[in-house]
Amino acid sequence: MADSILDTSAGPADLRRSPLAATAAALAAQSGSGGGVRLAERAFATMVSLRVEPGSAAADAVAEVLGAPLPARVGEVTGAGEHRTLWLGPDERLVVSDGAREELLARLRAAAAGPGVAVVDVSANRTVLEVEGPAARSVLEKGCPADLHPRALGEGHAITTTLARVPLLLWQTGESAYRLLPRSSYAEYVAAWLLDAAEEFAPPGPVPAGSDR
Repeated sequence: MADSILDTSAGPADLRRSPLAATAAALAAQSGSGGGVRLAERAFATMVSLRVEPGSAAADAVAEVLGAPLPARVGEVTGAGEHRTLWLGPDERLVVSDGAREELLARLRAAAAGPGVAVVDVSANRTVLEVEGPAARSVLEKGCPADLHPRALGEGHAITTTLARVPLLLWQTGESAYRLLPRSSYAEYVAAWLLDAAEEFAPPGPVPAGSDR
């Protein structure tokens, strides 16, 4: 009887299930295949939607918390340490952090208190898919209408676009490294599409015995 009793000692963090939990094995298998693309979910990242008037005292106070000025133009990403801030609109930013969620929210809300300011926890709204490797851009170009050539998009820039018709944020974090931020409800579809698109760049399998190839 005791074995059937629910363990009430588990907290909310212990009960979380990432949007790509069911796809984790497939992502790991693909990434371990030695091909030109590696795929992985960066689950449970802290994400905060921030609305504040650029150049205001509140914006300056938020920048001090984040350790860097807020991005001022389309595609710009700023940040320091464990915090990065992506430009979403004239007065809208998305903070993506590896730091403790509650602590960051408390500090931002204390710094940005006042009219016309909004600090909202949106961590459950999206997940992060990492796409890395020499063929990463080639895979993304199969389904993304944006120009991903270095002349248009480079390391440290993020844009709002679509992949396989799914709206998402596309963030280039390295020369051949990207992070995709789709809505959680679309994450499995995006992962399945990426797995299929990456097949072309998988290493060839062993030649069957007796084959002329």
